[in-house]
Amino acid sequence: MNHQPNASPIERYVGMDAHKHYVMVGGMNRQKEWVLRPRKVRVSSFRAWAERNLKATDAVVVESTTNAWTIYDIVAPLVGDTVVADPRQVSEIAKAKVKTDKCDIERLLRLLIADMVPEIWVPPIHVRELRSLISYRWRLNKQITMTKNRLHSVLHQHNLQAPEGGLFLDKNQDWWQDQVFSPMVAIQVEHDRELLQQLEAHRVSINQELARLSNAEPWDSQMVYLMQIPGFGVILGLIVVSAIGDISRFPHPKKLVGYAGLGAGVHDSGEKYSGKGITKQGRKEFRWAMVEVAWRAVGAYPYWKSQFETLKKRMHPNQAIVVIARKLLVTVWHVLTKQEAYQHATDEDIAYKMLIWSWNMDEKALDGLTRQQFAKYGLLRLGVGQDITRIVRSNLPRRLAPSEEVVKLRPELRPPD
Repeated sequence: MNHQPNASPIERYVGMDAHKHYVMVGGMNRQKEWVLRPRKVRVSSFRAWAERNLKATDAVVVESTTNAWTIYDIVAPLVGDTVVADPRQVSEIAKAKVKTDKCDIERLLRLLIADMVPEIWVPPIHVRELRSLISYRWRLNKQITMTKNRLHSVLHQHNLQAPEGGLFLDKNQDWWQDQVFSPMVAIQVEHDRELLQQLEAHRVSINQELARLSNAEPWDSQMVYLMQIPGFGVILGLIVVSAIGDISRFPHPKKLVGYAGLGAGVHDSGEKYSGKGITKQGRKEFRWAMVEVAWRAVGAYPYWKSQFETLKKRMHPNQAIVVIARKLLVTVWHVLTKQEAYQHATDEDIAYKMLIWSWNMDEKALDGLTRQQFAKYGLLRLGVGQDITRIVRSNLPRRLAPSEEVVKLRPELRPPD
């Protein structure tokens, strides 16, 4: 707990455990005597209760739950100190044989008084909102998959062969009209096809918004470094930067690896290897995103493919890809912390990555730049490729804008006099 040096001395310690409809609150003094007996406060009236009862001489601990950030935002301006406790690390609660709201509050308070609360980072609102949007997209994808599975199930039940190219290509939508189903099956098929169309339209809209956010403050200053790294795209990049939030809270890459749950389960030094499982602690979507980045990197980039092939000689491919994910995450730490260009890529490689980024954005998201200007803008921000105006990929030439053209549009790139 970090008490502000100029704040009033702490006189009371208050614990809060938020539930769906109420918040359990209780308070003790430093002698661990109850000064605010545990009670339930309805969520709907919590703000009024907090403004009426909390003081600048209070220290508050909030157990991290679904409603924790709402409670934190109400409480933090009213009291001297506010911390959010990680319930997974509060072993006194997790291992308790007797578990009631009152007991939980008492245990939290004893930790707070002893300054032993295992705190979690409180993300600012813009981080929470991005995480929420990404979670919404995740749920949307699950709904799309479920809907497609139901339509595939109809084919299996009726021994039908899907048209060439698959059920869901635009050119194959007329195929459904030629099929004869019973009225009950027909209405299910009709509704699922309509639902799929709506869900995919929603996903396109979400993807466009995420692409816009990737090129807007505060995310673009981190995304320009991530997008140069093999395997990263707009969605995976935003998942990672939203999970990290502030890279400065990780003083060493091992801390970031541990936060992602990719740490230390696989021993990878010298010629020795021991197959322990990864910790799987931390944010699940962060870990998933880094493994996905790793698969993309080994599939398209010679350096990472070579690393992967070497690892596969002494471990299972799934374990090898975790090692690659961990190595890539260490790279992420270095490029974000030091704000440097990626070392295992040529300027042309990075230029192509910047072009790919631009292809994910519409004109509004490009913020007044053409795609060729945007790619050069990315290079100039990274301090590389100033003289590149043309690259070739897959035997296709790609043009980039001259540096002078972009500097005129983005004067902040001009070196100071």
